[in-house]
Amino acid sequence: MAESRTTHLLTTLSDDGLAFGCDYNPEQWDRDVWREDVRLMREAGVGLVAINIFGWSSINPASGVWDFSALDEVIELLHGAGIRLNLGTGTASPPPWLSTAHPEILPVAEDGTTRYPGGRQAFCPSSPVFRDYARELVTRVADRYGDHPAVALWHVSNELGCHNALCYCDESGRAFRTWLQDRYETIDALNAAWGTTFWSQRYGAWAEILPPRQTLSLRNPSHVLDFHRFSSDEQLGLYRAEARIIRERSAAPLTTNFMVTAHIRNLDYWSWAGDMDLIANDHYLDNRLDEPRRELSFAADLTRGLAQGDPWLLMETSTGAVNWQPYNLAKQPGQLLRNVASHIARGADGICFFQWRASAQGSEKFHSALVPHAGTDSAAWREVVELGEFLRLLDPLRGTRVRADTALLFSWESWWAIEGEGRPSEGLGYLDEVHSAHRAASDAGLTCDIVAPGADLSAYRFVIVPALHLIDDRAASVLSDFAAAGGTVLVTFSSGIVDADDRVRLGGYPGAFRDLLGVRVEEFAPLLPAQQVTLGSGAQARTWSERMTVADAEIIDHYVDGPAAGMPALTRRASGDGAAWYVSTHLDPEPYRDLVARIAAEAGAVRGPGHEGLEVVRRDGETHSYVIAINHTSIDAAVPANGRDLITGQTVSGSASLPAGAVRIIEEIR
Repeated sequence: MAESRTTHLLTTLSDDGLAFGCDYNPEQWDRDVWREDVRLMREAGVGLVAINIFGWSSINPASGVWDFSALDEVIELLHGAGIRLNLGTGTASPPPWLSTAHPEILPVAEDGTTRYPGGRQAFCPSSPVFRDYARELVTRVADRYGDHPAVALWHVSNELGCHNALCYCDESGRAFRTWLQDRYETIDALNAAWGTTFWSQRYGAWAEILPPRQTLSLRNPSHVLDFHRFSSDEQLGLYRAEARIIRERSAAPLTTNFMVTAHIRNLDYWSWAGDMDLIANDHYLDNRLDEPRRELSFAADLTRGLAQGDPWLLMETSTGAVNWQPYNLAKQPGQLLRNVASHIARGADGICFFQWRASAQGSEKFHSALVPHAGTDSAAWREVVELGEFLRLLDPLRGTRVRADTALLFSWESWWAIEGEGRPSEGLGYLDEVHSAHRAASDAGLTCDIVAPGADLSAYRFVIVPALHLIDDRAASVLSDFAAAGGTVLVTFSSGIVDADDRVRLGGYPGAFRDLLGVRVEEFAPLLPAQQVTLGSGAQARTWSERMTVADAEIIDHYVDGPAAGMPALTRRASGDGAAWYVSTHLDPEPYRDLVARIAAEAGAVRGPGHEGLEVVRRDGETHSYVIAINHTSIDAAVPANGRDLITGQTVSGSASLPAGAVRIIEEIR
């Protein structure tokens, strides 16, 4: 197995073990703290430090004034200690002097009101004024440090689009119209794509088109969908503009931190991934969710999908509580290690934290850090030191890859479309359906690759398609061809409903998949929030049902009650050498797991131990494989394994004991 370029890049971020890093904001601290920080970084094993992420106002405190002396000093301190730099371009938030001199750069919200400085990302992504100043900053930073031996990675901006992904100002409107002209070429083509005969919305000239600001009624969904696409492309344009400057001045690789997480959906990272030298993600445990650790596993799998299976970098996570959730919960003892192990199991070759030292002031002063407010005489610091030792033990995992023969299709465009205005049910959330499918697969013992619609499926035996509302003809044909060639497909409700223009596929649902599945849905029959339905098998389901007939599919289960009582609920159709299954409701976790396990067995997909609280993933290298096993329960367990436990050094024969809350990483004997 040849070493990929990404694997090589990640190995340069650490001399020993998996990369261990953090964000560092020395500008928040007096100089006498800096040397102590560097000493403690070495004690903890931190070898990669992100700096100058929010440094614009420090190195450029006024128009035309530049002062790199403090940044120079910090860089030399870190370099002298053998710590590599993840060097930020500093463009993540403009300084107050810039928005004061040029208030036209400020972003405008959906309601047409301006958003002001005082937080971060107070700029319009389309603003030519902002872009000019940002280019000057990046040019100066890259000229100064482009050849510095400590620079291992360039960090373009920071969490692009986190707060300002959608700007509705007049400048954004002009850029949107240019984007639309490039996409459609003629105004007639746009009118056809958007269905503007509805409600007398037909446009006669490009100048008539505005961003989809708030209206008195529902907005045109195709207009809104294209604005999401445009906005994602505008943010990518910011990245590309900075990347061009850096590549002319430095040989070091470039990336930016994605936000593959539960509550941020504004950027289509499938279209971004090819621009990254290394895929990096920010992820924080989200305690607003019912099952935050499961969302972590899904996000890690999706990040690996963006990396095309190559190892990736966790650019930010937290040691404990964050500060931006309604209830910011501390992590339980051992939870930090389990969270980190989940990311590693699913392909991360580096773990970095926000941030090094907990801030004493500012909006994030109650966000946890490697060095907490309590200092180094604390359980939190001792856990950080233990984590550094743990990551050093995992050097053999570097460059290994997760192997999966099950795939799950995921689409940001479909997410935008399915959760638009005027939909059949507010109870249907795209990510809820995706997470439920991923949970069912995990509990059935499957490891899933997350792939984009239309991606090559030849490496897989089983493909799960949850609520893929929007899909184009080409991507739909890839799925049909996969089944015809012997693959097995599971499609869930609300899939294949609209084309790429958000136009309903007429003739009955599920539209693009009707022939593949051999079913025809005449009417959606959504359920009320507290309503459940029962299937003939006894399975319970919620959220959705459908009034469906079959053409040439086998009825596997039916509705006993509810608005579709007596009608098919679960079907299977032979397709070429493969099969296509369809489930028209949201099954409860246990029957969903059992269904996925049944279909996986039919497909011949590889399954590991299936257990609700047991996470087991295998990473393969050229000479060894590694089983990462994590027990998220309070009950002792065991996993089949033969080899050596990298953590304890003990030999494992037959099975590895997995105490409650424990992590085991077994180097297998082949």
